[in-house]
Order: sequence, then C-alpha cells, then structure tokens
Amino acid sequence: MKLSDFDFRLPEDLIATRPAQPRSSARLLVADRDGISDQHVFDLPNWLRPGDRLVLNDTRVIPARLNGRRHRDSAQGPVSAAIEATLLDPQADGTWAALIKPLKKVKIGEEITFSPLLSARLTGVSDGQAYLQFNLSGDDFDAALEKAGAMPLPPYIAAKRPADEQDKTDYQTIWARNSGAVAAPTASLHFDDDLMQALADRGVTFTHVTLHVGAGTFLPVKVEDVTTHKMHAEWGRVSAEAATEIKATKAAGNRVIPVGTTALRLIESAARSGQIQPWEGETDIFIYPGFKFHVTDALMTNFHLPKSTLLMLVSALAGQDRVKEIYDHAVAQKYRFFSYGDASLLIP
Repeated sequence: MKLSDFDFRLPEDLIATRPAQPRSSARLLVADRDGISDQHVFDLPNWLRPGDRLVLNDTRVIPARLNGRRHRDSAQGPVSAAIEATLLDPQADGTWAALIKPLKKVKIGEEITFSPLLSARLTGVSDGQAYLQFNLSGDDFDAALEKAGAMPLPPYIAAKRPADEQDKTDYQTIWARNSGAVAAPTASLHFDDDLMQALADRGVTFTHVTLHVGAGTFLPVKVEDVTTHKMHAEWGRVSAEAATEIKATKAAGNRVIPVGTTALRLIESAARSGQIQPWEGETDIFIYPGFKFHVTDALMTNFHLPKSTLLMLVSALAGQDRVKEIYDHAVAQKYRFFSYGDASLLIP
C-alpha cells in the first residue's frame, strides 16, 4: 500500500479559510449504496434513522498559540526577542510541551512574558520540543491563556491569514467542555442548536466521548509504505456510560455514527476486543484499508488532505476506489476542503 495511492489534485482555492455561516448551512456530500447526493448539513436528519446514535467528541480547544518576548541583559544593556510558542500537551510534572520559534533565542532557565499576567520559564528541550513551566496553574492559567492566546489554526489556514477573535468561536464545537485539544474535531463544527433539535426530533441519540486532538494530526506521512507510518498518540476517554449507550445501540440493531475521525479512532480504540468497553489512555491507533471496524457503521467527516492518515482512514471505511470517486466529485462540484470546509456523510 503506497503513499501515492492516497494522492489527489486539490485546487488551492477550495481550501476554506472561514466556516459557513450559519454552521449547518455548509454543504454535505452523502455517499451511500445508491450513489452520491449533494445536500447541506441541515439536511442531515433526512439521512438518519430513529435509533441512530451520533458519537460526539467533547474536547475543548485551548487558545494554544502565544506571542511573547524574552528579555535579557547584555553588555549593550537590556535586549529582548520576539518569541512564538504553540502549546502541545501538559506533562505529568506540570510543564507544557511546546513548539517555540525561534528556539535558539531562548536559553534554559530564561523567562518568556506573554502578557502582564502570563509568563513561562524554559525548563528543557528535547528533539526540538520545548518544555515550559508557567507562572500560573488551574483556573488562573486557563483565564490568562484565554486572554493572551490565539486559536492554533491548522497550517493550511495559518499560511493564508492569522487567527483572530472570531476563531475562538468558529474553531470550537457547541458542546466543547473538556479542555486539552490543540486542534478541533472539525466535523463537529457544523452543528448548531437548531440542527441538534432537529436530530433529536428525528429520534437520533447522542453520546459524548473525549479525545484531545494533538498537533500531530497535521503531521505528514513521510514513508512510501504507509503501513510503516508511526502515528502520534492522543489522550482519550470513553466513559462507562458512553460504552453502555453505544453497546445498547448496537444490540438493538441501530447504527453508531461517529462525527469526525477523532471520535471514530477513539471508539475503535475502545473496541479492539471486538466489543466496546469503557476506556481511558493514549491511543496511537492507525486505521488504513484492511482495518476491521467493530463499532462504526457510518461516518460524518470533512474532506481531508492528500496523502494524510485521515484520508487513509476514510478509505478503510468506504473503500479506496469509492473514496477516489467521492473526492473527484467533491473537487468537480467545488466543495470546500479541510477544517473550515464542507462535510461528507459516508454510509458504507
């Protein structure tokens, strides 16, 4: 299975830099056994059945991108340097792993000031990754970060424009509650209160799980034999209540449909025994064609990057030839791609 098998041509102008407004007005490509249908996200209730269960990732994206300054005394007097930090994940010792630019401008033990309230000391560096000890913790840290930080937009959006205050709303799901992600579960960004009510009226049920999406979700696959690719690890939890709800839906003969690849990866991690169980920990599950799904019956997801692990995941669910057909259609019909783009509903 070669990396080139998952390549396709994507015109640059199809990369969305802002989401549809309102959220549920985004387009929805529905692919089922009857073919491909061009819809909108607000049409989703028409494609689901009473008893279907949507699995939703309730992680909350933190404003993980920080701009600050490093101050230092020199022979010429006080000097400073502009520093950009992107937080990655908290460590057991209370520090944060982060990417710092330019890392060479900061020495171990030096402090970076991000705002009048928020600063951090560089405590270590490993494999190009920095470790920061902040001056605040708990709710005080969260409040200061909310004011000082910007949303960590994906590279393909950040290359086109900087993050702004609107992204703090746009790049967060309406049910986000457990802080820890540095990337959004983007298929979930299409849901608003009106759509949730319409789905509930249809008899669709909901289960919340948590997977803290990491920056590694954007890492490119660099090996030609995709089966040798090493996935990044992300922390997740499927509660006993969530496992029971999903198990009951399967037992009743109804469909379990994760919203987004993150929710899918998590529930399949929790079901490696063949049946879903309560689960908590780090998962580096890599799903590519040939994978045996134990829980997932369909998937709602956005359109993914060429040669990405997420494109391999949807190919595992829907079939490689089918996904090529779907993506050719999406490009031809000018669907909007990636995190702020349109959505698809894949029903194998």
